[in-house]
Amino acid sequence: MDFIVDAFVRTWTDMTSGRHAPLAFRFVVQPLMAAIFAFRAGRQDARDGRPLYFWALATDAAQRRALLKEGWQHVGKVFLLAVVIDAIYQFSVMRWVYPGEALMVAAVLAVIPYLVVRSLINQVLRWKLRK
Repeated sequence: MDFIVDAFVRTWTDMTSGRHAPLAFRFVVQPLMAAIFAFRAGRQDARDGRPLYFWALATDAAQRRALLKEGWQHVGKVFLLAVVIDAIYQFSVMRWVYPGEALMVAAVLAVIPYLVVRSLINQVLRWKLRK
């Protein structure tokens, strides 16, 4: 159990400390890229009258597989790039690579922004279309 807590603490420390200066651009570029893909997908969701993406993932078991596949097609490349860049950062700063930490950072920088932005864009555009 301590191993898991240590991994989360190390990840949080690395993300919030000033040590990430050599590759600080990843904290802007990766969420921005995920947001661009999410904007396009959320706009299409609104045009098609589909429910909020994250809500549909959580509640619609029949469509979950198709939604996950579609979402991964959009954000998968950004996620993989986030993993690679974080591994490079870890090796350059700590001289070691923690794969679990790289996956957690990639999820925070790519997947979470994608889920949030896609649902927000869909909601805002559907609200505007109703007016």
